[in-house]
Amino acid sequence: MSVAARAPVGSHRWSPSRPQTAARRSAIVAAATRPVELTVIKTTGDKVLNRPLADIGGKGLFTKEIDDALMDGRVDIAVHSMKDVPTYLPDGMALPCTLEREDTRDVFLSARYDSLAALPAGAVVGSASLRRQAQILSRFPHLRVINFRGNVQTRLRKLEEGECDATLLALAGLKRLSLEDRATAVLDTEDMLPAVAQGAIGIACREADEDAHGLLAALNHEPTRLAVICERAFLAALDGSCRTPIAGLAQVDTTSSSIHFRGLIATPDGKRVHRLERSVDASDEAEAIRLGAEAGEQLKQEAGPGFFLW
Repeated sequence: MSVAARAPVGSHRWSPSRPQTAARRSAIVAAATRPVELTVIKTTGDKVLNRPLADIGGKGLFTKEIDDALMDGRVDIAVHSMKDVPTYLPDGMALPCTLEREDTRDVFLSARYDSLAALPAGAVVGSASLRRQAQILSRFPHLRVINFRGNVQTRLRKLEEGECDATLLALAGLKRLSLEDRATAVLDTEDMLPAVAQGAIGIACREADEDAHGLLAALNHEPTRLAVICERAFLAALDGSCRTPIAGLAQVDTTSSSIHFRGLIATPDGKRVHRLERSVDASDEAEAIRLGAEAGEQLKQEAGPGFFLW
């Protein structure tokens, strides 16, 4: 793990939480009026690759070291893949900026088959995501899903070496690495609802840092920020964890000023799946939060007590 030395007085220091977010640094450099120093911090989530995330502390392990660096002043701005950001932020931290969202869909990758439906009984799908696992097994219970972690290149290599017959990845991640041509097929969100905040990059700063807030205001894409706020409110209402298959996608229509939301919760084996769709004819922060929270409460009631206690 590398830690930045203190930057020269008057500079902004920032850190990307996952490798693909470094592609956004040029936008920050362009918007900044002072020098920008890049600090790369390798997180626990990036280093421990032989165990499921749920067993080692969840997705927050991709952000904790970076949040610590932000809050103790070693960096001024932290760039995060928003689907890795825990529902509740550390005290004194703000997330005022979300960059324009990349494609939210997942992709199917296989050297031998062209779709999930083409996989034969007993075929092995590698995935570290319980969300993907549950949706796969709900539609194709004859398949087998195994834990499959590592960065994109590592997973592609494992696939080529035959550790599994197929895998699923986020299209956004492949695009940021210019590897989208490796996808066998792009999955429609009707078939594979994405993770909360998938494809979104958020930029955090300290609540009291007015200079950082000014910089980030110029970079924020408000429709994306509202969609992510809605999805994270859904997640918060469910109080889910990395042991809970949860999916959610909010879409902001800037023409009609409305927000449409789709959500899903499931058991890891895919035998129980609860879905919903809701919309509001407004697109402000309060309505986004209300839509997501009410959707989460509705699914929680439909699932009943004990659903999240496996």
